[in-house]
Amino acid sequence: MSQRMNRRQWVSVALIAIIALLAGIGTSRWLAENRLSGDPNAQAFFQHGWLMPDGQALDPAIWQNRLVLVNFWASWCPPCVAEMPALDQLSQDLAQRQVIFIGVGIDSPSNIREFLLKTPVSYPIVIGGMEGSQIGKSLGNTQGALPFTVIIDSKGQIIYRKLGKIDPDELKSVILKAL
Repeated sequence: MSQRMNRRQWVSVALIAIIALLAGIGTSRWLAENRLSGDPNAQAFFQHGWLMPDGQALDPAIWQNRLVLVNFWASWCPPCVAEMPALDQLSQDLAQRQVIFIGVGIDSPSNIREFLLKTPVSYPIVIGGMEGSQIGKSLGNTQGALPFTVIIDSKGQIIYRKLGKIDPDELKSVILKAL
């Protein structure tokens, strides 16, 4: 009788473990589908109050549930400046897709405005300043170097990080696979 009780207890524990596992898998899927999960650092990016170079606020909520490429750059950074035309061309090539390009200028508003007069881009540029550097670090740029590019998928997961100058073909491939 005592041995039978142990078997019953073991079967009960195994059934409870299986039910808990299935409940955990179901909850995880539900959270991901309803955007209640995702990388907390990516969520901090979307919750930040970004300003455009002209001082107007830009609501990052419009970027959520889309694929977002974020490029941290500065006007004083030669590789940043060198890759901007390729990023601009890529953003234009993919304009009909569900992808948003955003440039985060780690520079003063006046330097960014002056730079954009000489080198206009078709995607939104926001002012990062020191807070932008911190957000870049939280997204994986532990060195704080520039340029730094991140791709965040529609569920808020960081799917790509690149410290240094981008390869446009590599970026396009990552974006197309994620769409």
